[in-house]
Amino acid sequence: MPIRRLTLALAVVAGLLFALSGPGVRAGLWPFPTGFLLLRYGAFAGVAAALAALVQLASARLRGGHLSLLIAALIVGAASAVVPWLWLQRARSAPPIHDVTTDPSDPPPFVAVLPLRAEAPNPAAYGGADVAAAQARGYPDIRPVELASAPAAALAQARAAATAMGWTIVVVDTAAGRLEATATTGWFGFKDDIVVRVRPAAGGSRVDVRSVSRVGGSDVGTNARRIRAFVARLRG
Repeated sequence: MPIRRLTLALAVVAGLLFALSGPGVRAGLWPFPTGFLLLRYGAFAGVAAALAALVQLASARLRGGHLSLLIAALIVGAASAVVPWLWLQRARSAPPIHDVTTDPSDPPPFVAVLPLRAEAPNPAAYGGADVAAAQARGYPDIRPVELASAPAAALAQARAAATAMGWTIVVVDTAAGRLEATATTGWFGFKDDIVVRVRPAAGGSRVDVRSVSRVGGSDVGTNARRIRAFVARLRG
C-alpha cells in the first residue's frame, strides 16, 4: 500500500538525517549550520512518519500484517523528532551566551590556546558586563572554588580532573598556576576551550574556571554544565 511505503520511507529519511547531522559536522563533511538544517528536516520527517504510523496502527485495515514495521517506523520517527525538540527546549532555557566563568569580574585569560582559536568565529576576549549579567541570571551557582590544598596541589587536582573528563590538555603552567585545555562535544564535535586559574587564598587555594565555545552564539548550557562537572570532580 502506498501510504505504508511512504511511512517507511519517511522514517528512514528521518533516521538518516538525524544520524548524519552531527557526525557529518564532526567529520568535516559540512559546516555546523548544515548539520542543524539536517536535524531540523529530520525532525519534520520524523513527525510525519510517526503520525502516519499511528494512523495505520489504529486501523486494522491499514495495518494489515505489518505491525512490526509500523511500530519500527513510529519509534524511529518519534525519536528523530523528540530528541531535537528536547535539545531545542534546552537551548531556549539557557542564556544566549557561549562564555561562562566562575569570575566574571576578572575572567581567567587564554594564552596557550589562542593559536588554536585563530580561525574561530567567537573571540577569546570576554564579552563584558552583558555576558556577566546573562550568566548571573542563568547560572547563579557558578562560583569560584575554595580548596584546602596549596596552589601546586590544587593545580595537580585540576589536571587530574581535566584528564578524567577527557579534555585535551594544551598546557599546565605551574609557575602561573594555569591550565588550558580543549573539550570536544559529543554529537557535533564542537571545540570548546577551558582555562583554569589557581591562586593562593586563605586556608589554601582559589580556583577559577572559564569555558568558551569557538562557534555558536549560544552554547545551549554546555559550558555551564562542563564547569559544574569539573568543580564536582575537583571537590570530590
